[in-house]
Amino acid sequence: MAHKIAFSFSDGKTLFCSTNGNESVLDAALRNGIKIPLDCREGVCGTCQGRCDSGVYTQDYVDEDTLSEADLAERKVLTCQTRIQSDAAFSFNFDSTLCSAAGTKLVQGNVCKIEKISAGTAILHIDASSAGLDLDYLPGQYARIHVPGTDDWRSYSFASASGSNVLQFLVRLLPDGVMSNYLRDRCTVGDQIEFEAPLGTFYLRQIDRPLIMIAGGTGLSAFLGMLDSIAAKRAETPPIELFYGVRHAADICEVERLESFAASIPGFSFQVIVSDPEPTWTGKIGYISGHLDTNKVRDYAHDIYICGPPPMVESIKAWQVEHDLNTSSLYLEKFTESNT
Repeated sequence: MAHKIAFSFSDGKTLFCSTNGNESVLDAALRNGIKIPLDCREGVCGTCQGRCDSGVYTQDYVDEDTLSEADLAERKVLTCQTRIQSDAAFSFNFDSTLCSAAGTKLVQGNVCKIEKISAGTAILHIDASSAGLDLDYLPGQYARIHVPGTDDWRSYSFASASGSNVLQFLVRLLPDGVMSNYLRDRCTVGDQIEFEAPLGTFYLRQIDRPLIMIAGGTGLSAFLGMLDSIAAKRAETPPIELFYGVRHAADICEVERLESFAASIPGFSFQVIVSDPEPTWTGKIGYISGHLDTNKVRDYAHDIYICGPPPMVESIKAWQVEHDLNTSSLYLEKFTESNT
């Protein structure tokens, strides 16, 4: 049975291919022009080493001097010896250029919908069907979108799971921003729009322990894509908590969608936290780090995903260090919010 493989590299590029029956991951990559470095092909040299971030796999033979028991427990693999029994994602600590592959695609799409969902946020819907290909990306990754009529590009996380060529992007509307002005003043359904994808090393890994998702502002977009993917699989997962922080209550968006995830994903819950509330706001206030359950994270190691502006990311990293919570893993997407 054929399965899809994603290869993620340290330069943020991701390549995709499919297996052909029971072939090794390395053979599938080479057959599709992805030249992963190799030497012995016998499970000894370690040249083709990577890590399986998601999926079910077996390894035929791994020399104990190449990968230790601790390495194997961390899901490190030799791709020449690895065979998969499900769709899978692998990561490597070298650039995609070593594989003689560009990794991303320039795709032409069309605007099919512009949806304002809060005072300062819109969802841009792009239909990429006319490109004649199925666009693959990992939940949490992003695209660089060319702003029509300008020389500028802006980066936005996919706000929906892979599997459809109708894509969603959460966009913060600035008073005078290049993309914001385009969406407000010139954008019409049917406009051609070009983007480069997939990009980024921030994506959902294998879910083996409880998750904490921390979103700042439009950083929520990456988690919408992740939750879409989790909901579509309809599989049991450990508990998942989302902490969604905004500056003002007027910035809150997609709450109905989060509520639908709470109804469809067992063990999923979310909190909305406003850092600079108006007097009428009756919900949680302050910064996200003040609402995290330190004792629970200390008692049970978590995977913590953070997507938001640098001050928020740094505050969560400081919280982890302050409370000595180094058994939990941090995955970060730190973005600088554009003022233009």
